[in-house]
Amino acid sequence: MKPKLRVLLFSTLYPSSTRPGNGIFVETRLRELLKTDAIEVRVLAPVPWFFSTDPRHGEKAQMAATPLEETRHGIAVRHPRYLVIPKIGMTLAPWLLALASIRPIRRLIREGYDFDVIDAHYYYPDGVAAAWLARHFGKPLAITARGTDLNLIAQYRLPRRMMQWAARRAEASIGVCGALVDVLRAWRIDDRKLHVLRNGVDLARFTRQPDSGLRLRAGLQAGEGPLLLSVGHLIERKGHHLVIEALAALAASHPQARLVIIGEGPERAALQALAERLGVAERLTLTGAVPQTDLPHWYSAADLLVLASSREGWANVLLEAMACGTPVVATKIWGTPEVVARPEAGVLVDERSGPALAHGVRRLLAQRPSPESVRTYAEGYSWDETSQAQARLFRQLAEGRQAGVGDGPSGVRRHA
Repeated sequence: MKPKLRVLLFSTLYPSSTRPGNGIFVETRLRELLKTDAIEVRVLAPVPWFFSTDPRHGEKAQMAATPLEETRHGIAVRHPRYLVIPKIGMTLAPWLLALASIRPIRRLIREGYDFDVIDAHYYYPDGVAAAWLARHFGKPLAITARGTDLNLIAQYRLPRRMMQWAARRAEASIGVCGALVDVLRAWRIDDRKLHVLRNGVDLARFTRQPDSGLRLRAGLQAGEGPLLLSVGHLIERKGHHLVIEALAALAASHPQARLVIIGEGPERAALQALAERLGVAERLTLTGAVPQTDLPHWYSAADLLVLASSREGWANVLLEAMACGTPVVATKIWGTPEVVARPEAGVLVDERSGPALAHGVRRLLAQRPSPESVRTYAEGYSWDETSQAQARLFRQLAEGRQAGVGDGPSGVRRHA
């Protein structure tokens, strides 16, 4: 039996005791990979330096309070600090991130953890920094693209050029959806290096839950509805404002419709003001952030999930809702059509607007699939295949091979 592969996961998007929701999707994929029993891992999750832990500084104070070392779910995590310089920070971030990481990596090696592969998440600045670190330490590198790194940051010339260099330097580039891999292919990255490893869903955690009074909390009496749900950070690109506009547009056909928005962020006051201006404030509930353990209850209570994002790689909330038997209405962007691929999953809308989303909601409610059929669809997206394929890929990188585990269209390896 081969010894376990030693992996170093490198990303600024990783949860900590002070920011447990930061990059939880990276931690989830790692925890699922560990279930294969093929690897052991250490995590290097750098955190921007900040001078104060005073709570009035918000998230920056949480960063400052992050421990330098901690163990999460049995995984050893180190959080070195790196400088973030205002205004010119975007250009310098990869260098500063790499410089702050050299000493902690040397310490890991001195302590006996001479890792075989670097597993980097998010192409910029993390992936670029990881490419320099991989060259410095002579290690093979896989970089995972997750969404805004390639569909937003790549619009800037210098970051794009650095990402292109990192993609050529890396032994493998992973996209959580085919649309992200298409960006890398357009950069003329060798197809043999390109891999689609889509996210899965924890089918044990996300299951349909009995009525726990959440519909009543949202203002619905027995027999009333529908209840719409929108989940995500309260920022413009998540499109919560468009879901509020859709709620207003549903007034004639579904006057009892209610909307719950789960998440926290800078747009909260603006969203509340919009609801008041449109006359739907009494039909809107803003819960703030909720623990992930509570999400299955909210998904199960809702009649449908609405995702109005302008950019997504692979939106985990879609499969989480489906695993709880709840169909979705979503904008047709990036990897979302790869998730919502059949009628039992839900409805895609071509136009990102409140009226278009309202039309999609009406369509879905008119022919709403059963919770059982939605759950069955989600069961096709377990983590097993993705985790096994990732373990094989890392083994191949460590052994210096570029052979794939199954070629898809245009030579891109689709592992799930």
